[in-house]
Amino acid sequence: MMVLGKKKIEKGDIFFGIFIYAFVIGVCVLTLYPFLYILSISLSNTGSVTRNEVFLLPKGFNLAAFQTVLSYKGIMVAYGNTIFYTVVGTILSLLLTTLAAYPLSRQDWKFRNIATVFLVITLWFGGGIIPFYLVMKNLHLLDTRLSILLYAAISTFYIIIVRSYFESLPKELEESAKIDGANDLRIFIQIILPLSKPVLAAIGLYYAIGKWNSFFWEMILINNEKLLPVQAVLVRIIRDSSFDREMEKALVQNAAVLPITIQYAAIIVTSLPIIAIYPFLQKYFVKGVMIGAVKS
Repeated sequence: MMVLGKKKIEKGDIFFGIFIYAFVIGVCVLTLYPFLYILSISLSNTGSVTRNEVFLLPKGFNLAAFQTVLSYKGIMVAYGNTIFYTVVGTILSLLLTTLAAYPLSRQDWKFRNIATVFLVITLWFGGGIIPFYLVMKNLHLLDTRLSILLYAAISTFYIIIVRSYFESLPKELEESAKIDGANDLRIFIQIILPLSKPVLAAIGLYYAIGKWNSFFWEMILINNEKLLPVQAVLVRIIRDSSFDREMEKALVQNAAVLPITIQYAAIIVTSLPIIAIYPFLQKYFVKGVMIGAVKS
């Protein structure tokens, strides 16, 4: 009976393992197929796209859509703006997040509970689009790079994660540093931050992805086209199927380009950089987020 029971358990484990693998493979296929389809459309020749012959792999090989996108005079400026907003914005967000999370993680800070309540309230209640716009207008921040850096400079959810990570660090390290005469600022810079690389890498990547993909507030706060990020340009491509009169002229002159291939090529061009960064930080993801979320 025990042998039979053992065989039943083993068969159950095998079927469960098969189910898990099948489920994960299915999720991967559903996740990767749209990106592969967009890439195939952008690389296929015009005739195959027009006849709806592209389903998985490219039909033919055509780089005209990418050449059209990259030749647009505003795309490189928009790319530069996006890189600036992402890099500077992520650094600023990490700085503000850690500065907010560190005092909240100190058990001896008497305003800790009050500050936590005020922060948590913002998870459920916000001022709204119009009041926020009026605040930015009254501060004379419209049409400035500073408005893009400040409107999403900090996230309460990430503060809570980083605070929980700080709380999970051994208290003996801080106590020994204080015995040696270190103040709170020195402890924060020389002890806490170096030990927090996993969670900072994970949160930093989340911040970077959010800033790279953001376009809504950028289109509201910025009217100067020279300050728009590449995602705002991508919205124009998808919405108008062309950039402007210059792009329309290129479409007429170049029969190898379709509006849909330009749209998909623009999606690929704007998505690849942030996708390329992920593998380098993937090892920090599970460790950083899970450790910071265990304690609360």
